[in-house]
Amino acid sequence: MSTSNGTAYGRFPGARPRRLRTTPAMRRMVAETRLHPAELILPAFVREGISEPVPLAAMPGVVQHTRDTLRKAAAEAVAAGVGGIMLFGVPEESKKDAVGTPGTDPDGILQVAIRDVKAEVGDDLVVMSDLCLDEHTDHGHCGVLDAEGRVDNDATLERYAEMARAQADAGVHVVGPSGMMDGQVGVVREALDGIGRHDVSILAYTVKYASAFYGPFREAVGSSLQGDRKTYQQDPANARESLRELALDLAEGADMVMVKPALPYLDILARIADTVDVPVAAYQISGEYAMVETAAANGWIERDRAIMETLTSIRRAGAGMILTYWATEVAQRLRRGE
Repeated sequence: MSTSNGTAYGRFPGARPRRLRTTPAMRRMVAETRLHPAELILPAFVREGISEPVPLAAMPGVVQHTRDTLRKAAAEAVAAGVGGIMLFGVPEESKKDAVGTPGTDPDGILQVAIRDVKAEVGDDLVVMSDLCLDEHTDHGHCGVLDAEGRVDNDATLERYAEMARAQADAGVHVVGPSGMMDGQVGVVREALDGIGRHDVSILAYTVKYASAFYGPFREAVGSSLQGDRKTYQQDPANARESLRELALDLAEGADMVMVKPALPYLDILARIADTVDVPVAAYQISGEYAMVETAAANGWIERDRAIMETLTSIRRAGAGMILTYWATEVAQRLRRGE
């Protein structure tokens, strides 16, 4: 015998998970993963010598800021409840050299930008700065080159120490050593402590893969790179070495750790998050951003839903902080309850 809907008596499902999906209010109440504006960090580019923002063709909606528009962007981020801003400086091409002098010049664009943002928002926004040479060198690599054109790890560490001191003197809250040099966290910590800046935190780019998704970023920072970074960034095929990098960074004094990129490496992010007792960040990088924006512009996906879905996946995998170019927009949407 069957009921009118065809279900046999005594053979009802033992559980009905769909009961918890019936209405938006129900789904909201039982959601396991939530985004919050304070968990979002806005990466921002400031370019020396421009009077108007320069739109980035490969990253629709993102610009290279002037000093004035950067200050405005920082203020908007604060108003939206964004947690932090990660600054990248783009010096004039004529100022780049083999050792990345603009990166340590007190009047270099990145140090100037740090001071500008601190003057605008004070401590209402966590001001972070990229600690790497690639934006500042004429060869585009993240370090100093030796006579044979290879990145010299230990000579680069000396430059990173100088950069850390310059950025700390400018007033930064957090430095982000991103070059994947061996020993970089320890050297930066020692440099900061050596000038009494024990309060400056280190967000270690602990896991940074040699990814195909960085392309649009290189336009954003005006990269002069020839070749690739496979001798210092991690091989996408490897997972275990991420845990080795993690152990080293923590031993050297990292306050927070990062996985970059985010979406292609959610498995790595989950392993890191399950291992550590320090905050974990993930960087939703330029290629991830560009794919969503381009697909949405062509009508292939729903833009707003795709943005929230990608960010939720990163948060669900274990990131407590997410660097995303949508930080202010998403924070505003979250504040509106969307």
